[in-house]
Amino acid sequence: MYLGLDLGTGSAKVALYGEGGERVREASVAYAVTAPHPGWAESDPGEWWAALGHVTREVVGEDGGRVRALGLSGQMHGVVLCGEDGTPLRPAVLWADGRAASVLSIYRALPEDLRLTLRNPLTAGMTGPTLLWLREHGAEVYARARWALQPKDWLRLRLTGEARAEPSDASGTLLYDLEGDGWNTPVIEALGLRADLLAPLTRSRAVAGTLTPAAAAHLGLPPGLPVAAGAADTAAALLGTALPAGQVQLTVGTGAQLVVRSVALPEAREGLHVFRTAEDRGWYTLGAVQNAGLALEWARRTLRCGWEEFYALAQAAEPGSRGLLFLPYLTGDRTPHLDPHARGGWLGAGLEHGPEHLARAAFEGVALSIREALLLLPETERPGLRLAGGGSVHPWWRQLLADILGRPLEVVEVPGASVYGAALLARAAETGQTPEVEPPGTQETVEPRRDADWSDVAGRFSAAYEALRGWFSRGGGGN
Repeated sequence: MYLGLDLGTGSAKVALYGEGGERVREASVAYAVTAPHPGWAESDPGEWWAALGHVTREVVGEDGGRVRALGLSGQMHGVVLCGEDGTPLRPAVLWADGRAASVLSIYRALPEDLRLTLRNPLTAGMTGPTLLWLREHGAEVYARARWALQPKDWLRLRLTGEARAEPSDASGTLLYDLEGDGWNTPVIEALGLRADLLAPLTRSRAVAGTLTPAAAAHLGLPPGLPVAAGAADTAAALLGTALPAGQVQLTVGTGAQLVVRSVALPEAREGLHVFRTAEDRGWYTLGAVQNAGLALEWARRTLRCGWEEFYALAQAAEPGSRGLLFLPYLTGDRTPHLDPHARGGWLGAGLEHGPEHLARAAFEGVALSIREALLLLPETERPGLRLAGGGSVHPWWRQLLADILGRPLEVVEVPGASVYGAALLARAAETGQTPEVEPPGTQETVEPRRDADWSDVAGRFSAAYEALRGWFSRGGGGN
């Protein structure tokens, strides 16, 4: 049996798989994301560790002795500053954190030839900018730190006692050379960052250590089990869903991701990211919509209703929500605007609007944000989008997405794709064989309705953001 551990933004998921890839058991447990100041997003790694111990024991049960290896996946871009043994020196700074917007000018001042080697837009919330901010505003902790690790790499240090990094997560740090496939030493030196904070790189499917006795006791497993290096959550999900090169996949969860995998290093495109896959050679282009399920959950809580009532309310309103718009940028925006200052909310409310219009406008706003990101992706041969993710299971929501995106949605069922990808990497590390996964069959294809024309609403949505952009940057959004 193989065990996958997925360290998500707001929860950890653990799943146990049999030799043939069949899922035996899985469970998840939530933990807190805190915002001690506007625009910040942090977590206590100690809560991650406690949560994983609890949920792993629950999943493994009496089968601990049958587990042959562990694999990891996790949220990208975050920073855990820690000591030699993994003891955190401060809360982890997460991908949704916008504080480093104030130091992006240091990146912009780099010579153009160095910036081009990053092949990624300059984004607050990524490791490099966060480290620049921590160097300026937490110099004592920065100086004491032995390691600056991505979340799942910190977890592996706690599991094995060894610090390692791997390409799929490292490529999302703004400290990586995509073409050279390694840490970008010239950029790191030009920024004046400590290169010794970055862990040595190893392959995603390599054994990156073995389970220590203390970690084994915490998880309810035998000591000495091999632990794969693992992968960033999106890269692990690409492995778990077996996405063919050249097809676009839309995953809707806390955020939404539009992904195109390629076998050659793609050209950089404004507003889009290029990262490494979990394969020994491979890349993907990513449109990262920062607020999807996160914004819908906020709107649902604000309207003080359960999910069933929230969907019912939204369906009671007519398309276009009587002109009401919802900007979903509660934590800023990455694709397409790259604006950490952007904020969300309803616009254009009048006496004619009720809770049903507020609910529907929230769904429409998230879909319109995804539509804007989709327009930036390179053209592909297949017009349909493969749709995955737990945030897109409701039939009405799927139809609204198809209508607003104007593309057929090929719905696939891959529960826990990231944690499954982590388990596949565990198997590859233990057996030395590259995992082979059959692409999932299409459950259904949701065609956009022919009478669905969202161009006018999309234009007003885009214009609303542009009208407010300067106000956001001056602190008008409250950040």
